[in-house]
Amino acid sequence: MNPAPDAYAAELLRFAERLADESRAVLAAAAAEVTRVDVKADNSFVTATDRAIEARLRARIADTYPHHGVLGEEFGSHGLDADVVWVLDPVDGTAPFIAGIPVYGTLIGVARGGRPWLGVLDYPATGDRWVGVDGVLAERNRVPVRTRPCPRPAAALATCSNPDFFGPDERPALARVRDEVRYTLYGASSFAYGLLASGRTDLAVDSGLKPYDVFAPAAVVGGAGGVLTEWSGAPLGLDTRGRVVAAGDPELHKAALGLLGGEGPGFWHDAPAGLPTGETGDRWPPRTCTAS
Repeated sequence: MNPAPDAYAAELLRFAERLADESRAVLAAAAAEVTRVDVKADNSFVTATDRAIEARLRARIADTYPHHGVLGEEFGSHGLDADVVWVLDPVDGTAPFIAGIPVYGTLIGVARGGRPWLGVLDYPATGDRWVGVDGVLAERNRVPVRTRPCPRPAAALATCSNPDFFGPDERPALARVRDEVRYTLYGASSFAYGLLASGRTDLAVDSGLKPYDVFAPAAVVGGAGGVLTEWSGAPLGLDTRGRVVAAGDPELHKAALGLLGGEGPGFWHDAPAGLPTGETGDRWPPRTCTAS
């Protein structure tokens, strides 16, 4: 049985889900329309739907918790020195939303003391919603979820939102991870972090992200027993550099940090005593963490 969040966390999580309900209604209605697209200074897409959802969520937060801070993708931040800060991505995956690829959704994170605490990942096109409290619980559509054991990269199913987000100096790190894992999937945006929390994937490596892209996923992954940090291994902060790695198994996370840091293959290539030479690829590591 999962432990219950404390009363304050439970209150904020209920409120966050009400915000997600509002966002889902707006997104679902907008998905059927031809969307006007603007390009921001950083060359990312934005639509009227992004702005409308964030404005609505900010207004609800200001009315209910005026002493809380807010950091959002479209309208900046205020009160970042508050103990509780809402971290909002009104439409995560705006490009998939424009194209009709159903991995877009709303991310509602809550930071406490500058660290990920609570998260809601809501995807109206698939009907999926993950909620989580870091270190306490994670659920997908009201059903508890857990990450799966997978200590070795060679058995891991990895994801990356978009390799185009990696700078020239970061691509060798991604290549080292890709060369060591069993398989890498691309293009799932934040939906990939929900799947990792549900034990369907094992590792996620991304770059070029902002706090509003990762705070809600970090709370869900952490609530499901996983780990999400900077590539350096440092915990996420509201000033994150956007190079993040998540793993369902803490041992896999350690191995991934080594690869991202340029240390290359390490202990995970050593077969256990008694395993015949030449069979490592077939029998070690165990295939329990590989999707069938």
